[in-house]
Amino acid sequence: MNFEFTEEQLMIQQAARDYAQRELIQDVLERDEKAEYPTRHVKNLAELGFLGMMVPPEYDGGGMDTISYVLAMEEIAKVDSSVAVIMSVNNSLVCYGLNKYGTEEQKQKYLKDLARGDKIGAFLLSEPEAGSDATHQHTSAKDMGDYYLLNGTKNWITNGGTASTYIVMAQTHPEKKHHGINAFIVDRNTPGITVGPHENKMGMRSSDTHSVMFTDVKVPKENRIGEDGFGFKFAMLVLEAGRIGIASQALGIASGAFERATAYAKERKAFGTEIANHQSVAFKLSDMAVKIENARNLCLKAAWLKDNHQPVTVASAMAKQYAADIAMEVTTEAVQIHGGYGYVKEYHVERLMREAKLTQIYEGTSEVQKIIISRAVLKG
Repeated sequence: MNFEFTEEQLMIQQAARDYAQRELIQDVLERDEKAEYPTRHVKNLAELGFLGMMVPPEYDGGGMDTISYVLAMEEIAKVDSSVAVIMSVNNSLVCYGLNKYGTEEQKQKYLKDLARGDKIGAFLLSEPEAGSDATHQHTSAKDMGDYYLLNGTKNWITNGGTASTYIVMAQTHPEKKHHGINAFIVDRNTPGITVGPHENKMGMRSSDTHSVMFTDVKVPKENRIGEDGFGFKFAMLVLEAGRIGIASQALGIASGAFERATAYAKERKAFGTEIANHQSVAFKLSDMAVKIENARNLCLKAAWLKDNHQPVTVASAMAKQYAADIAMEVTTEAVQIHGGYGYVKEYHVERLMREAKLTQIYEGTSEVQKIIISRAVLKG
């Protein structure tokens, strides 16, 4: 790996940092309080080219590499993880999945709009009884000849209420178990789709999370992604690449909390000096810095492997598990350093701590990542 970033990568990082520090910071607390969707910011990110970063230019994407994506994600998540997860899902799951595995017709019809940010996508895998164990899909897709008939419920869907394009996993051949699952592109406006109420979440409250119900929804045959039965493999391949985005988001949350804690420690005085001069606080900051640097290196390694067409299964699992866990640790310590001020909303660190928790849960819990890693270790 070359640890020097290119001029283009640095420009992308700076553009993301400038937008986050200038624009996102202005209303992040209000949107968190009201659980208000960041419509203006999503539009602005689309104009910056941040919603289809890795999509080739021929499909109206930015044609950027994964390292650039990691750098941008970290900067956005330092300030607002709700916006970062909207960006992550559209980039890592929806656009990546269609670009990698979609047909030319599917790319022309759906990918271009998604890459430009004219439309937003959602990835529908989780169900009420199929979370970490995604093999047990109860949503069904009955083959009716020239179309499929979709029935079932998906939950915890990021962008569920705002997305125009859904990628939905459903069971077509129950007797084949997970080998009978298919993936479909579904237009949000198709009759039979009902979106449930906005979930009242602990953190990342500005992103929209919903259940989505399907009742006799007709999906054209040409909207299936890949061969019959490819759906589960498709979901796993997309998720293993997508975890780089969530790892970068967790890294950003930790970095944002660390920067705030460091600044506060240099200003806050106790016992006649700034608290940064007390060893108990200085050592906390030291430990935080080491963990963040380790997480950043894991994220960049996974991104480098992906850009160089190397296997990323274990590297992305390591990055996601470690970055998520240290995000929780670092944000907790940031609250502790702030003392009583850390417990109130205006200092941001309590919000960052709430946001960190979700990174240990979605797109594969930390425990699931350890299963992936341990299997590779034991096999090797």
